[in-house]
Amino acid sequence: MTNRGESEQTIAVVGAGLVGCLAAAAFKKKGYNVTLFELRDDPSKEAKRENLRSINLAVSDRGIDAMKYVDEKLADEVMKKTIPMKGRMIHDASGLKQESQVYGLFGEHINSIDRSYLNDVLLEHLKNIGVEVLFKHKFLGVHFKHNGKPILTFRDLATQNENHLQKEYDFVVGSDGAYSRFRYQLQKTMKMNVAQEYIDMNYLELRIPAGPQGQFMIDPNHLHIWPRHKFMLIALANKDGSFTSTFFAPSAVFASLKAPQDFSSFVQKHFPDAYQLIGKKDLEQSFDANPVCSLMQVRSYPYHNPQGNCVIIGDAAHSMVPFYGQGMNCGFEDVRVLMELIDANGGDIYKATKAYSDARKDDLDAICKLALDNYHEMSSKVTSVGYLFKKRIDYFLGKYCNGRFFQWLPLYTMISFRADVPYSRAIQIAKRQDRILNLIQLSSVSAVVIFAAAKWSHAIHKLTSK
Repeated sequence: MTNRGESEQTIAVVGAGLVGCLAAAAFKKKGYNVTLFELRDDPSKEAKRENLRSINLAVSDRGIDAMKYVDEKLADEVMKKTIPMKGRMIHDASGLKQESQVYGLFGEHINSIDRSYLNDVLLEHLKNIGVEVLFKHKFLGVHFKHNGKPILTFRDLATQNENHLQKEYDFVVGSDGAYSRFRYQLQKTMKMNVAQEYIDMNYLELRIPAGPQGQFMIDPNHLHIWPRHKFMLIALANKDGSFTSTFFAPSAVFASLKAPQDFSSFVQKHFPDAYQLIGKKDLEQSFDANPVCSLMQVRSYPYHNPQGNCVIIGDAAHSMVPFYGQGMNCGFEDVRVLMELIDANGGDIYKATKAYSDARKDDLDAICKLALDNYHEMSSKVTSVGYLFKKRIDYFLGKYCNGRFFQWLPLYTMISFRADVPYSRAIQIAKRQDRILNLIQLSSVSAVVIFAAAKWSHAIHKLTSK
């Protein structure tokens, strides 16, 4: 990552979530004077950490590459606390059978990490490199001076001072999440298309406790999935031996569960092995205490203002559903792409920002759609014979034929393990390969039918010739 030395240019980052923290670190490493604003209190001061919206995190190559681009040591520190997940573990409806479906062709894996831990590491890194972080600052609005520079307005919630704080910056990054107030305020100053869509799928976070000796009760090196078509349960391992588990279901299913006892009975019926792992008491306590959260996706364009001195990244620009595990990875990739554009434009941050929207749009549209489509795969397809047959062909061609006879990369490999392949390009390649897979599958079925017909015809001929 190019460091151009100390710069007098001032950068404000609104939102100290994961993407905002990495963006602040990236700009600081380039020599800018960076201030990071956050509505919440400093998490290091909180006596009790609640993280009921996490759905845990899966870190894959795009996220890792972005962290390495900003700081190799930071990436190494983060990865020390991850748990590798080499594939999916599919739990059947009886609770007796599990089937492993590996992710990588050559042992590649994604990584489970606790969101709170990752946020803490990033904030500590910012402190160490001298980024000013202002907690309990509520963003209120943005307007522009006659010279075009943005002026941000905040309220300092720590002092309860009703007087608004205003400060001028050279450049502003909005990274304050799916319900971005910065995006909303920026829209008032420019033409920005924004589409917000709630998905008829809610989720409730649960927890599978560690065993009596602190051991994992199921394999920690898999993403566990209990697919039941219209609803499903997933679980990702934590370092303490527990699993963060999430129940996904349509609104109608949640509406039918009137009381904690209804929920525990539902889990016992549909996820019997998970019921044994979590326990009736903990299931009912989680149902009673934890919020049922909704899923929403946001698309926007352009991501920058006409002056090129404001940009939105991460969920503020492209919130996606969590079913491909790319939300955080994609947001981190936003940071890397923006930094590379700054380098490519000789350090001109405004030219880089104006190029950013066009450079990123196709990829962001592609991954948002793919994430939504992948719910059907996770909840239903992973158990179908046709899907599994097709996947095995895909895996075989990718592992044994790619580069030897022709180029072949499975879609999951390109998305999760090949940061050099843009999302939109990966989907283009996958569509072409899918047509070939369909032909192979059809040919295989046809061959079986022809063989069976020939056998049947031969048997009939023998009977009639007697």
